[in-house]
Amino acid sequence: MNLLFNLKMLVLLGIIIIQASCANSQKKEKSMTKKHTYTNELIKETSPYLLQHAHNPVNWMAWGDEAFEKAKKEDKLVLVSIGYSSCHWCHVMEHESFEDEEVAKLMNDYFVCIKVDREERPDVDQIYMTAVQLMTGSGGWPLNCFTLPDGRPIYGGTYFKKNEWIELLNNLHNTYTKDKQRMLNYAQNLTQGIQQSELIASPVTPSEFNMEIIEEVAVIWKRNFDSKDGGMNRAPKFPLPNNWDYLQQYALFSLDSTIMHQVDLTLKKMAFGGIYDQIGGGFSRYSTDVKWKVPHFEKMLYDNAQLVSLYVYAYQRSKKPLYKKVVYQTLEWVYREMTTSNGAFYSALDADSEGEEGKFYVWSKQELKEVLTDSEFEILQSYYEINPKALWEGSYILLRDSDVEFDKELEQKMSKINKKLLKVRNNRVKPALDDKSLTTWNAMMLKAYVDAYTVFGESMFLQAAFKNADWIEKHQTQVDGGLYHTYKNGTSKIDGFLDDYVFTIDAYLSLYEATFDEKWIVKAKQLTDYAIKHFEDDETGMFYYTSNTSAKLIARKMEINDNVIPASNSQMAKVLFKLGKLLANTSYLSKSKQMLSNVFDSIYTYPSGYSNWSMLALYMINPYYEVAITGREWKDKLEKLNQHYIPNKVVMGGEQSTLELLKGKFLNETTIFICQEGACKMPVTKVAEAVKQMR
Repeated sequence: MNLLFNLKMLVLLGIIIIQASCANSQKKEKSMTKKHTYTNELIKETSPYLLQHAHNPVNWMAWGDEAFEKAKKEDKLVLVSIGYSSCHWCHVMEHESFEDEEVAKLMNDYFVCIKVDREERPDVDQIYMTAVQLMTGSGGWPLNCFTLPDGRPIYGGTYFKKNEWIELLNNLHNTYTKDKQRMLNYAQNLTQGIQQSELIASPVTPSEFNMEIIEEVAVIWKRNFDSKDGGMNRAPKFPLPNNWDYLQQYALFSLDSTIMHQVDLTLKKMAFGGIYDQIGGGFSRYSTDVKWKVPHFEKMLYDNAQLVSLYVYAYQRSKKPLYKKVVYQTLEWVYREMTTSNGAFYSALDADSEGEEGKFYVWSKQELKEVLTDSEFEILQSYYEINPKALWEGSYILLRDSDVEFDKELEQKMSKINKKLLKVRNNRVKPALDDKSLTTWNAMMLKAYVDAYTVFGESMFLQAAFKNADWIEKHQTQVDGGLYHTYKNGTSKIDGFLDDYVFTIDAYLSLYEATFDEKWIVKAKQLTDYAIKHFEDDETGMFYYTSNTSAKLIARKMEINDNVIPASNSQMAKVLFKLGKLLANTSYLSKSKQMLSNVFDSIYTYPSGYSNWSMLALYMINPYYEVAITGREWKDKLEKLNQHYIPNKVVMGGEQSTLELLKGKFLNETTIFICQEGACKMPVTKVAEAVKQMR
């Protein structure tokens, strides 16, 4: 049977799917000391999301062989229900259905029910999200996918109201017991679709890339710009920092002032909007409107890591004080609220407190007047638009008029006012914290700290990066050199996925470029070789998301498209390119080129989904410089060089080195060599002269 026919068959069951993307908030964790009527297998887990469901009347089990063996033994369908700790609609459905005894009885009688934290098991989420997207055309969280006892999906959706959920449970059970063969046939076809999705079928012969295609794609980007409020012309608006990082670099290479203006407009509008925590620092995950005014107030570590790096690069290019302020304020928030004693970073802050979304962050006019003097309130009222423009559901979201220019004296006054407000706000009931630490997201924040250090020279930024790198080495590195994916309460678990490797490699390479300590190159190479051994597809040159030593799922997926986080394959291609340049390793460079060749023609189809790939294309099309700084004064030269925005370079050097490219480059005085593919220009001693050679 074909896929369309079977989709129609399932529709005839009378099931109504309500598609709901996750609005991202989290219920307050239940006290573990309270007596509960029900306790299920999830009580043994460490994930905050799974623990929130540990006292549902549903007999939830964690993902694993035990659950599927139970389903086979009892000949039951399996419910795989996926969410995460800051997902609002996940918890709405929990309250409406999973905490209801009547609903739970149906679920327990007819199904084996599995709860999955998508942040702990992104590999499982990828498979069943693909299934639901193939069946319904869209997806989101909560993700509820029903499978055969062997894990092959047969039906799914996102959020269901209680009455719809009950109807669905009964219909699926009846169909399975009365017409099992139809479900078996459908599952076979759907599983084939999942296995083929996002796979590179065959490698493309590597060829030279050209700027002409990239420029044609830029026209598509421009069509979708919101030239008034920044970002793209749609709502909700996600920051998508990798998109703007790429566009900033493209504008530099192509001298496209329109795109560079759009980058600056977007960064300014976001920094002045409600999506940015004006007094505490840090960005919410997205804005519900086109003006960046009303966010879903949760804060994710991965968003803020990438945004810190983006604003660092934008400051490096433009020297706009606003960008520096955003970096410092956001990193202060990370240190204050998201950092553990051993240097790891937590995952997320909820949107809700006291059962209300955004309550922790918004203010009434009366509250502000009580905190501030009359003169301070007068300044604040103008600065933060305490007028109908900032009003939201009876309270004010602190935001700014983006047309106001930076005023140093006013900023100093507001800094004092903000400290007052922050002190008062910290006495409120805080949003719940997702206190697990993920290797991928930690590596991204590690790199953000290094990026901030390289441009601003703050030693505390570098120390935070060192401490996090030490945590990765001590807690997240396995005996065989592989990585763990997640950590909580002293326990590291789950084999690392490809993104854990590529972002850690990237962070280590950044540490090398900031310190010229070659141990970071050694560590990066070890992880790269491990990833090649355990994740690479020899036929296409692409990389699977899961290791060849990990437990087998119904499909082994490749992550190709960039999203809120760059795809693990695009990031792998980039680190192979950079490490290949540092080590003069032609094998790494060849692998990187092969990977880009495999996807290059697809950039037309979805420019924002290939922004990280496009960034690599810029490096391969345009001159890419190997910069060597050798001699006793290398730190001073490097610090001055880092004041210039030159993304198409890799930096190496020190007083001595084992790197092949640095042989013969140690002279009597500190010297800078600008090279391309090993061929160097005339060595110079002044940074200005070196920069001129790269313009």
